Amino acid sequence: MDFQGERSQRSGPRLSSMTGTARWPVTLRSGSVILQPMRRRDQAEWERIRRSNQAWLKPWEATLPPGSQPGPTSYVGLVRTLRRQAKEGRMLPWLVFVDAPDQSGPPELAGQLTVSGIVGGSASWAQIGYWVGQRFAGQGIIPTAVALACDYCFDVLSLHRIEIAIRPENEKSLRVVDKLGFRPEGLRPRYLHIDGDWRDHLVFALNAEEVPEGMMNRWRSLRRNQPPMR
Repeated sequence: MDFQGERSQRSGPRLSSMTGTARWPVTLRSGSVILQPMRRRDQAEWERIRRSNQAWLKPWEATLPPGSQPGPTSYVGLVRTLRRQAKEGRMLPWLVFVDAPDQSGPPELAGQLTVSGIVGGSASWAQIGYWVGQRFAGQGIIPTAVALACDYCFDVLSLHRIEIAIRPENEKSLRVVDKLGFRPEGLRPRYLHIDGDWRDHLVFALNAEEVPEGMMNRWRSLRRNQPPMR
């Protein structure tokens, strides 16, 4: 399924402009930005960008508190675990690719975006987390990826709420939620284990009815009317 980030413009309840079912794997695209499920064949490129951006990513990386059960120790193990959880409907693990300039080559791996903690029923919510390589930062790639993921969660999965938690020191990530119009909900002390310790996080959220026009439509409108991200 290839979802181009469009939304039905009819009034009334949120209506999906997409066909098909909410089955994994699914690839999403808007312009040059592609959300593609993690694949084993992407291992070399994933390891390369992680290695070259180690210092850039380390302050924001999730870590395990002492006594935790170890997670996957290899890329293949990580893909296997995330793929199983995706098929169980618990998460959406995407890599973020960007088309090469002038379509001169294959899309480049720019980062990763994961929708996790998917809950249905009376909660109907999920969390979004992401990272991007330093070379790709400030180009509107992650806001586009987040907007695509939100539209998919709202329209296809019929979720009601999307939440993003960000360390107060992470100014670049804070600009992403600000640009997209996420609603601030305050500070959660020692909320997540990041870079070796429990860290405070600011929480931002959106409910489906807050973006009746769709997140991609909102983001396109903002990009037309505001200076580019720096």
